[in-house]
Amino acid sequence: MATVRGTAPELRRADGGPIRVLVVDDETALAELLSMALRYEGWDVRTAADGTTAVRLAREHRPDAVVLDVMLPDLDGLEVLRRMRAETPEVPVLFLTARDAVEDRIAGLTAGGDDYVTKPFSLEELIARLRGLLRRSGMAAARQGSQLVVGDLVLDEDSHEVRRGDDLVELTATEFELLRYLMRNPRRVLSKAQILDRVWNYDFGGQSNVVELYVSYLRKKIDAGRSPMIHTVRGAGYVLKPAAEG
Repeated sequence: MATVRGTAPELRRADGGPIRVLVVDDETALAELLSMALRYEGWDVRTAADGTTAVRLAREHRPDAVVLDVMLPDLDGLEVLRRMRAETPEVPVLFLTARDAVEDRIAGLTAGGDDYVTKPFSLEELIARLRGLLRRSGMAAARQGSQLVVGDLVLDEDSHEVRRGDDLVELTATEFELLRYLMRNPRRVLSKAQILDRVWNYDFGGQSNVVELYVSYLRKKIDAGRSPMIHTVRGAGYVLKPAAEG
């Protein structure tokens, strides 16, 4: 089960912090190996050897993804999943088990698991699947070094350069901060209040029209003549996602 770090973009939490992963497996050696590989990705990893501990850590740690063994010494993985989802319904879960029967796979996915890997497995495959789950859930933004990448839109946090495809996009400082916040939260609807708080760092006293104004500026520069990436969700706010998903 060797893994080699490739050139895949680094994933970070929407707030820029490391991805949090909870590994639940009663095989100590395997749990340690998984933890080491995931920490090598730059992720914050916690481990649990039983279901009760897993539920407690999920509540305290609020992971972005869970690797969950079906066979545990106290609660089985399906029950652990049920309890976790009662508190954090959106967290992606990758089932890990020695079972390979079709009915077990169906049971896990039917219970709400997002993916399923059977032992023995490749660490590279497991990490690739976790990355896929995180991207699809919209809980993380892809990063390549200092870059945020969503579809064909690339923002470099060091050089402050923004490109849409092959085109360089010139942004003001405020437009750049607004776009960075949207790109750190791909596919996530952000309210005007959230944007005001994160981008302007204080309350405009109800002047949410400043958000509408700057979103319109961004659209003219990012979406003009192209498939739109910035979308308005009536009564909720704004969301940025790859053009193909528009």
